Amino acid sequence: MLEADKSLTDDERLAKKDSLLADYAVKSERVHTILQLLKAYTMFNKDEEYVVMDGQVKIVDEQTGRIMEGRRWSDGLHQAVEAKEHVKIEAATQTFATITLQNYFRMYHKLSGMTGTAVTEAGEFWNIYKLDVVEIPTNRPVIRKDLNDRVYKTKREKYAAVIDEIVKMRNEGRPVLVGTTSVDVSELLSRMLQLRHIPHNVLNAKLHQKEADIVAQAGQSTLGKVIIEDADGTKHEEERLLGAVTIATNMAGRGTDIKLSEEVRNAGGLAIIGTERHESRRVDRQLRGRAGRQGDPGSSVFFVSLEDNLMRLFATERIAHIMDKLGFKEGEMIESPMINSSIERAQKKVEENNFGIRKRLLEYDDVMNKQRTVIYEKRRHALMGERIGMDITNMIWDRVVNIIENNDYDGCRDQFLEVMAMEVPFSESDFNAKRREDLFESSFQAAMANFKRKIDRLSEVASPVIKNVYENQAAMYENILVPITDGKLVYNIRCNLKEAYESECKVVVREFEKAILLHNIDDAWKENLRELDELKKSVQNASYEQKDPLLVFKLESVTLFDNMVNKINNTSVGTLMRGQIPVQTPEEVREAAPEPQHKQPKYTESHEDLSDGGAAEAAQRDTRERRQEPIVKEKTPGRNDPCPCGSGKKFKNCHGKGLV
Repeated sequence: MLEADKSLTDDERLAKKDSLLADYAVKSERVHTILQLLKAYTMFNKDEEYVVMDGQVKIVDEQTGRIMEGRRWSDGLHQAVEAKEHVKIEAATQTFATITLQNYFRMYHKLSGMTGTAVTEAGEFWNIYKLDVVEIPTNRPVIRKDLNDRVYKTKREKYAAVIDEIVKMRNEGRPVLVGTTSVDVSELLSRMLQLRHIPHNVLNAKLHQKEADIVAQAGQSTLGKVIIEDADGTKHEEERLLGAVTIATNMAGRGTDIKLSEEVRNAGGLAIIGTERHESRRVDRQLRGRAGRQGDPGSSVFFVSLEDNLMRLFATERIAHIMDKLGFKEGEMIESPMINSSIERAQKKVEENNFGIRKRLLEYDDVMNKQRTVIYEKRRHALMGERIGMDITNMIWDRVVNIIENNDYDGCRDQFLEVMAMEVPFSESDFNAKRREDLFESSFQAAMANFKRKIDRLSEVASPVIKNVYENQAAMYENILVPITDGKLVYNIRCNLKEAYESECKVVVREFEKAILLHNIDDAWKENLRELDELKKSVQNASYEQKDPLLVFKLESVTLFDNMVNKINNTSVGTLMRGQIPVQTPEEVREAAPEPQHKQPKYTESHEDLSDGGAAEAAQRDTRERRQEPIVKEKTPGRNDPCPCGSGKKFKNCHGKGLV
């Protein structure tokens, strides 16, 4: 529409486009926010996917039921859930590094493990890690009775039957461990038991601090009074051993033995009651495995309703049809090996689907893993500093080749000035007449000579100051900060005073090079991770064009990686070529604050504009956070002395006004 509007001038058309793009950016951000809020309200339930504790939204691990401390959902989803729960909305997080567990484990040269439920996942262990699963017989025969699932029509009937079963087992003197799939269900059953005045313990993500104590008591029975109803309907009070009742999410003492007393063994051992079949057979088997350990007696049974998530996805209609056909009334159940097989088949389908998702995720991460390997290698070289000179030389060569290959003569002139901070080292006639290889070599030699001259200049400026400080004030300082600027930012380079003196400031130059490379690599990698994350979401639409999203992701990620490497090389070379030290007097030397125990970069950065008349003052100012303020040794001018700012005024009439 804008292109067809002849009444608009070119400038007006551009202004209109900018206005429309700005309006679109605002509205698309609002749409994204609304979508995340809708997702938070409809798909994420309190006490299932997350809990609210101490005014914070904390994610609950679906598999273990434990709180995942420090984890937050990305892309604004966590903020949407915080808004839903009316708690403080924290700032969005930025990913610094990412890796899948599969690729993390594959970094080890040797892999092994032990678990009681690996057989169902043997195929995945082989496909991902090339590991065989070997089944080892139990130390003692398992005598636990695994009963058939009990299927009810509704959740209400199921929970009522669970409470009746708990009361029955407890009255028989058998401790009961009730496994639930969420915090919400565990608290619902707890309220139902409270109505029946049955003492019990609850173990979930909210009460995980008491886990050891609760598990220790889970296999015991205590003497107590209970009302018993005889066959003829008469009730009487009787004193007997009553089993402990524990309600737990999937975290229930995994991998621990619940110790049984002798009375409990004689009564039949620990009774496991599952309130729902999990999507994974492993989780169900882990719950069953709480009972019957080391040859102890015990039993396990799962209560299932047609309203459960797994049953709604698979086999619900067929089982409901059977129940209707057989005339089942409210509260009645189906208990059959056929039902068990049907549920296990449904679980197997879900497991296969989840494996497919994990495998696809790993294929995406394999692409990122190749980039991760290259970047981490670059970062390790910068951090150790052993081959930093070679890396910088390669960067300069890469920039020279890139500039000459991708530009005409005018473009080369601009790029050499912008990136290399030098005049173009050849004439236009040379550019048109000479072979590109000859231009590469001659330009590279000129760039290296320019770089060496800048680095030598850094040492020359710093050397007399550091020599003076070391010879006169060595007892005062161990580490010092040397400010180096590229004209835009000030980098406070931390180095050892003695090493700087003995090496004639070569250590200062090396620390400057390390700091710049680390800073630029980290910044570029963070941005690349964000772009890859966005790319992973956007390429899913490629399936509508009959294209493989993974293939599109691989192709596009190569472009992103090349852009990132170019950005690292451009910014690093540009900063190194422009580096200079504004501080030139011993009085302005600052002592580096003591280095804290945790690792931190050896520089701090401030966005200072050094293009105006106050450049020297800006460069000399300490740009670190106040809590890292160093001890400053500086000479205070007298009232009638010239002001250090260079204005020519007396100190009392300039920067000393109101101070002296």
